[in-house]
Amino acid sequence: MRIKRTNLVIGLLLIVWTSVLYLTFPYHSINSNEVSDVVKQIVILEQGISREFEKNNVVIKDAQELLEIKKKGEIHPNIVDQKELQDVKIPVLVFACNRVTVTRCLDNLIQYRPDPDQFPIIVSQDCSHEETRNAIQKYGSQISLIQQPDQSDIQVPPKEKKFKGYFKIARHYGWALNQMFFNFNFSSVIIVEDDLEVAPDFFEYFIGTYPLLLKDSSLWCISAWNDNGKEGLVNTDRPDLLYRTDFFPGLGWMLTKNIWFELYSKWPRAYWDDWIREPLQRKDRSCIRPEVSRTRTFGKTGVSNGMFFEKHLKFIKLNEEFVPFTKMNLSYLLKENYDNGFVRKVYQSPIINYQDLKDGKVRHNVPTRIIYKTKEEYKLITKKLGLMDDFKSGVPRTAYKGIVTFYFKGKMVHLTPDAIWTGYNISWS
Repeated sequence: MRIKRTNLVIGLLLIVWTSVLYLTFPYHSINSNEVSDVVKQIVILEQGISREFEKNNVVIKDAQELLEIKKKGEIHPNIVDQKELQDVKIPVLVFACNRVTVTRCLDNLIQYRPDPDQFPIIVSQDCSHEETRNAIQKYGSQISLIQQPDQSDIQVPPKEKKFKGYFKIARHYGWALNQMFFNFNFSSVIIVEDDLEVAPDFFEYFIGTYPLLLKDSSLWCISAWNDNGKEGLVNTDRPDLLYRTDFFPGLGWMLTKNIWFELYSKWPRAYWDDWIREPLQRKDRSCIRPEVSRTRTFGKTGVSNGMFFEKHLKFIKLNEEFVPFTKMNLSYLLKENYDNGFVRKVYQSPIINYQDLKDGKVRHNVPTRIIYKTKEEYKLITKKLGLMDDFKSGVPRTAYKGIVTFYFKGKMVHLTPDAIWTGYNISWS
C-alpha cells in the first residue's frame, strides 16, 4: 500500500509541474529559445522521474521478495539485525588439558569458521602437558593460547579422591571464564571442550540465536547439544528446528557476561555442570537446543571414565546440512510465543501408549504424546524407547515444562506430565 501511494505522489507531482510550466510560460509570450529551455527542463525532469520509477521498481521487487520470505518464516527483523550481527565478536573458548587430539577439534573449528576476526579461537590449557601445548602452538596466529597458572594440588574429601579431576576442571573453568570476561572483556563466549567436533553450521547457529539470548531474559544459554540426539530419535529432515529446554545441555554452549557476573563469585569447587543446573543458579531460566546436534564428542576416555559413551554419546547424530539461521524467523522461541504455541499444541496432541509406539502400532500422522505420572514410569518409558532416563535437580534431559520431545520411527512424540503441571520435583534426581 505504501509503495502504491509513493507512485501516485510522483505522478501527481509530474502533472502539477507540467501545469505550472504551462501557466508560467504561456506559448504566445515566449520566444523559441525560451521554449527550447523549457523543453530541456521538462526532459531533465522526465529523466529524473524515470530514474525514480526505476528505483521504485527495485524497491517494490525487494519488498515483494521480503514478503515472500516472511511468509515462509525465514526472517524476523525484530530479532535478527544483519548489520548488528556483522559487528558482533564472539570468541570460542576451547578447554584443553592433556589430549593431543585437541587438534581434531581445532581443525574442525578452523575449517568451518567464517571469519577469524568475528570468531577468535582461544585455547585455555590446564595440566601443563607439553605434548598437547606443542600441538596447539603449531596453529600459530590462527588461535590464541592461554595457560591456567595454578597447577597446585587440590585437597579433596577422602571419599571423593577418585573424582579429583572434577575439582581441577571446575578450577580451570572459573579461571578461564574470568579471563574471557574480565581480562579480555568479551560480552559473550562460546565454550567448547577439546573432545568435540562441530557441524558445518556451528558458527551460523550461534550467531543466529545470539539475539534471542539478548532479547529474552528467560533464556540463559544457547547449546549446540541435544541429549537425546541419537540417530533414530531425531528428525534429520528438520535440522532447522530448535527448542527451549529447562535442562542445561552444555557440550558446546554460549553464555553472556551478565550471566557470568551472577555465577563467578559463587563458582563451585567441583561438578560445575550439575551445580549450574540447580534451581538457585537456573532461576527457572531455559536454554535453546537444536533438534540435530551441532557438536559430537569423540572423547571416550576422561575424568568421567567414558560414562554414557558406548551406550549413548557415540550415537549422537551430528548435523551435516548448513542451515541459514541468521535469515530465519526464530521469534517462535521467545518465551511468550513458545508457551502459547508449542506447549499448547503439545497438549492438544492425541494420547498414545508407549508400547504401541514401540511396536509400530501407532497410525497417527500427527504429533502424539505419552503421559508419565511418576519417576519410575518416566524411567521405564525412556529406557524402552532408548532415551536418556536420568534427572538433574529433578529436570529430565531436554525437558521444557516437563515435556520431552523426540522422534521415534519418523513420528514426533511428546513425553509429557499431566496437563496440570506444578513444576519439577527435585527428589526425582
